[in-house]
Amino acid sequence: MNEKAWIIDGYVDEPACLGVPPYISPYIRTLAGVFRENKVPVTYHTIDEIRKDPTLLQKAEKADYVVMIAGMTVPGKYLGGTPANWQEITQIGTALAHPHTFLGGPVHFGAGKSGGKNAIRKQNYNFDINLIGSPAGALHRWMEGVDPVSPFTYHDEDTWAALGAGIISQHPSYPHVMCEIETARGCSREVVGGCSFCTEPFYGKPQYRSHDGIIAEISALHKSGGMHFRIGRQPDILTWQAGTGEFPKPQPDLLEELFSSIRNVAPYLKTLHIDNVNPGTIVHHPDQAREALSAIVRYHTPGDIAAFGMETADPIVIEENNLKASPEMVLEAIRIVNELGNSRKDGIPELLPGLNFIAGLAGETARTYELNRMFLETVQKKGYLIRRINIRQLMPFEGTEAFRNNALPVPEKEFRSFKEWTRKNFDLPMLLKVYPNYTILRDVIIEEEGDISFGRQMGSYPILVGIPLHITVGTVIDVTIIGHGMRSLTALPYPIKINEISHRTIKWIPGVSKKGVARVLAQRPISTHEAFENATEIIIPTGILDFTIP
Repeated sequence: MNEKAWIIDGYVDEPACLGVPPYISPYIRTLAGVFRENKVPVTYHTIDEIRKDPTLLQKAEKADYVVMIAGMTVPGKYLGGTPANWQEITQIGTALAHPHTFLGGPVHFGAGKSGGKNAIRKQNYNFDINLIGSPAGALHRWMEGVDPVSPFTYHDEDTWAALGAGIISQHPSYPHVMCEIETARGCSREVVGGCSFCTEPFYGKPQYRSHDGIIAEISALHKSGGMHFRIGRQPDILTWQAGTGEFPKPQPDLLEELFSSIRNVAPYLKTLHIDNVNPGTIVHHPDQAREALSAIVRYHTPGDIAAFGMETADPIVIEENNLKASPEMVLEAIRIVNELGNSRKDGIPELLPGLNFIAGLAGETARTYELNRMFLETVQKKGYLIRRINIRQLMPFEGTEAFRNNALPVPEKEFRSFKEWTRKNFDLPMLLKVYPNYTILRDVIIEEEGDISFGRQMGSYPILVGIPLHITVGTVIDVTIIGHGMRSLTALPYPIKINEISHRTIKWIPGVSKKGVARVLAQRPISTHEAFENATEIIIPTGILDFTIP
């Protein structure tokens, strides 16, 4: 058999799944597993690679099978890549004449250009076969000669996930690839209709993956060079294997076993983070939630984030959209996560909450934005730490309640005012608390080079770091923080080589005046910490500077 297959990654972003680089989604790996099970070699490329080199499609034309995965149901902005839009998807489907072509992923729920506008469900992207349901399951059924509509079963998915793990080595970011690990699909709140805007209830009631299936996949990924894992792909990690009901009771022992087993089969991992946590689960089951979160903290890596889908602090909007938690509940959940996770390891907090707000939900008024602001002011007064806040406009999908009942278009003045207030008055002072000056960030990967180069650590929601030096893309360095923006940090390579750096770079060190710069240059080589402080008249933590003489 000389058949060949291609997988084209158009990227996905869903409420419980991210596949934009450096992330690679579970869809890609399970599809690769189906092909491998059928002994068909697989080539993998991203939409960004095809944009840069359109001749790749000519090579794909020679394959026997081409599968594209795409779909963005959560509008966002990305540094690592740009998701395929419906025009690009259609163009690819049209361009490929020889192979059997397949299209899968949340693109079948619809496609939108941006938040604030309806997503349109397009019937035809010029692909031969639409993989409905589980893309891997549907592909498998087609290859078996069965109708390619698949309500997946995890027995098969577990096998394909492990078989397809090696595909990560073809990712353009490899080895710096974040493997999004699926633990379940579907939402426990489906029993009450789910949140009005969310596409997760489209997957039905939760189906949980087995411990052994998850561990076998992570073991295979680790053997293939995977070092970075996010245990996500479900609306609430605390409810994994927790049973039925709107707010299932967490099973701390099972989570302890899962995370400890991950450490056993991936002993050299560098990142182990989580994603979504339902604040309602924490408040409904505080004792079990505490134990579960404590188990996660014991085995994860620091800098982790528990993303709370708060959406709004307006009780009217909460009721009209069947949202999961009141402001009081969210505040209590923030308190509990802070209590368990704000201790520092390697200089950064272990686990902090993140908050998501959505504008344009039914029942929203100008008062909504005021209540949101007041809530954040309360968080500040309580002294709680929040790692990040996402503010986006609703993108309604056909089949959700928000598609027919929403408050779009959002009032531009109120929305912009709330967003600007949050960035200036909440995010900036919060970053100063979470990442004080001279905090050391390990293994920052440069993603954009220039006079100011930009990079991030691997992580669930890594902070953007600007470094005022030209550093080659792909370089991995340790840095120390020297400044703060509203959504980013400024840093210098750690340790700061004070006898080598230019005068322009010295000026970035907090508190160093022009006279201080001149004295440093005049007195170099500087050999002691005390000599530097005498020259600059500033106090700097020991260990930050390197006095090596070039």
